[in-house]
Amino acid sequence: MAIWMLATVLYQSPLAMAQEKYPAKIIRVLTAAPGSNHDWGARLLAQELTPRIGQRVVVENRGSISVEIVAKDTPPDGYTLLFYGAYVWLQPLLTKANWDPLEDLAPISLAISSPNILAVHPSLPVKSTRDLIALARARPDALNYGAGGGGSSQHIAAELFKYMAQVKIVRVNYKGAGPSMLGLITGEVQMMFAALGPAMPHVKGGKVRALAVTTPKPTPLASELPLVADILPGYVSESAIGLFAPKKTPMPIIKLLASHVQQGVKAADPKIIANNGVEVVAGSPEDFARFIRADLARMSNVIKSASFSN
Repeated sequence: MAIWMLATVLYQSPLAMAQEKYPAKIIRVLTAAPGSNHDWGARLLAQELTPRIGQRVVVENRGSISVEIVAKDTPPDGYTLLFYGAYVWLQPLLTKANWDPLEDLAPISLAISSPNILAVHPSLPVKSTRDLIALARARPDALNYGAGGGGSSQHIAAELFKYMAQVKIVRVNYKGAGPSMLGLITGEVQMMFAALGPAMPHVKGGKVRALAVTTPKPTPLASELPLVADILPGYVSESAIGLFAPKKTPMPIIKLLASHVQQGVKAADPKIIANNGVEVVAGSPEDFARFIRADLARMSNVIKSASFSN
C-alpha cells in the first residue's frame, strides 16, 4: 500500500501540483481596445474576480491580436485569459484566421450581452430605418459605415443589414469600437451599428442619432427605440462577450474560473449593468460552448448567403 501511495504522488505532474495552488500569481485578461463593452466588461469582471479568487486580475487592451495571443502563444495554466465576443468564432468564417475557435480555445463562461443600435450622424437626412434604406437604395455606395475590424459585431450587424435590405454601403475599418464611434461623431462615417451602452451617452448628447435597436423584441434597455426587425423581419444582432482560456487548460481551473465569473457578474450593481446597456448572461463552460456552436451554425449560412465583405 505504501508503495502504491508513493507511486501516486510521483505520478502527479508539475502542472497537477500547480493546479492545487491556483491561482498563485496575477491573472491577465486580454481584451479589445478601450471604448467598447469588451473593455468595460473586462474591467468589471476583473474588479469582481480579484477579491473572489484571491489574486489581482488585470486587464490588458491588446485589440484583436488578443485572440491569437491566447489561442496560440499562451501556456494553458489559467494565468492569461481572453475576454472577447463573436469576433473569436465568426472571423474564421470570413477570412483565414490563425486560430480555430473550437480547437484552440476553451470557453469558460459568457458574461454579458448587449444589443446594438443603428445610429447615424445627425447630418444624415433620415429619421428612421425605412428612411435610411430608401436613401441607401437611391445612393448606392455613397454611404459608409464604421466597424471595428472584420468579424466585429459592428461589421456582422452592418453586413447582415446590407444583405437583408438589399443596399450597398461601404465599410470603413477602425481599430476598435471606440475609434469607430469617434468616426461617426466626427462625420467620417454616416452610420454604424454600435453597442447600446457606449453609444447612448452620445445619442443623449445629440452627437449621433439612434434609429432603432437590433434585438428581436423590444428591450427595456432602450424601450424608446423601434426595432430594425420592424422593417426587416427576422433581423437580429446582439453582442455576447465571454471569458476564454487556452485549450488544454485543466478543467478544475476552467470550472473554478467559471464559478467566479458567474458569481461576479451576478453580484455587480444592477444599475451599473443597466446604465451600460448590457445584460448578465453568465453560464457554465458547456453553456458557452453550445452558444458558440449554435451561433456558428446560424451565421455560417447567413455569411455564405450574404457574400460578406471582409
